[in-house]
Amino acid sequence: QVRLVQSGGGSVQAGGSLRLSCAASGIVYSNMFMAWFRQAPGKEREGVAAVSRNGGSTYYADSVKGRFTISEDKLKNTVYLQMNSLKFEDTAMYYCAAGFPGSSSPLTRGSYNFWGQGTQVTVSS
Repeated sequence: QVRLVQSGGGSVQAGGSLRLSCAASGIVYSNMFMAWFRQAPGKEREGVAAVSRNGGSTYYADSVKGRFTISEDKLKNTVYLQMNSLKFEDTAMYYCAAGFPGSSSPLTRGSYNFWGQGTQVTVSS
């Protein structure tokens, strides 16, 4: 099993930046995908960004393209989400995830089996 522990997050003003971290432990497969999802109150959990550990391909939701960057430190088994030019609409609980999308989109919730505990990101305007 994979255990995911998140850190980072917090409150920032619109236009600011934050970086989220997600450290994986346990059985971490080299062909796993890792991803970031977010969920605002009353909203569905949506995929924000994903990265393939095998090959390094990245995927982004249209709403964050050009502003967010997902990256991975393979030595530390840690995935990051660098969030720049933050908007009020980015306010949500953010979760990291690991799994095997297969033929499914790497930004769909059903592609992932393991989840972090979540961390709050609040953007004020």
